[in-house]
Amino acid sequence: MKIALLGYGKMGKAIEGLMAPRGHEAILKIDETNRAQLSTETLRQADVAIEFTGPESAVENLMLCLKAGVPVVCGSTGWLHQYDEVVQAFRAQHGTLLYASNFSIGVNIFFALNKRLAELMNPHPEYQVSLTEIHHTAKKDAPSGTGITLAEGILNTIDRKKNWVNHPTSQSEELAIISERVDPAPGTHKVLYSSPIDDIEIIHTAHNRMGFAMGALLAAEYIKDKQGIFTMKEVLGL
Repeated sequence: MKIALLGYGKMGKAIEGLMAPRGHEAILKIDETNRAQLSTETLRQADVAIEFTGPESAVENLMLCLKAGVPVVCGSTGWLHQYDEVVQAFRAQHGTLLYASNFSIGVNIFFALNKRLAELMNPHPEYQVSLTEIHHTAKKDAPSGTGITLAEGILNTIDRKKNWVNHPTSQSEELAIISERVDPAPGTHKVLYSSPIDDIEIIHTAHNRMGFAMGALLAAEYIKDKQGIFTMKEVLGL
């Protein structure tokens, strides 16, 4: 495939490093220094775009891909308050979008484990559940998109929890997400169920960016000739 990398930072470069052995080529690499090169014309040279920028540019980039008719994989976080609006536009114009808060194969299995554990814990209100997410200090959003996805998996399953907050809480209906920023930290996510008798905890720790990069590339390969809205569940068959 010919791939447009929208966001050529650490993640973009990690993705590019995996392309050649799989027969792919980065024909467009956009960062803050050459954003003027990004247009519908340059995008149309690509089979797929992979978008890893930030909340201030993600939606604009996605809509440009839609206008260019290029399927796009998006890993940017912090823009999800506009997610429904973007999805509606892609559906109306028969575009192709795959968004994931985390592309790691291990993390997506972790999402499934988190949901199953919540199902098992729902009948046991003596256990208090909380989340902790740890990332590097350059990460712009808090909580992380992965943390929010984990929280949503719990909120949709644990009847006594109604909403998440990004701080410790003593309110029984609130789910606490604790965000820590420490260098170096590619990403650690913990889900803890604590009772007076015992604790149950599941943890995912990323050792480097390669898992995220490979997942994003697998996602790009998956959507190349497809139309619609997708997630990593379809890519991984979860």
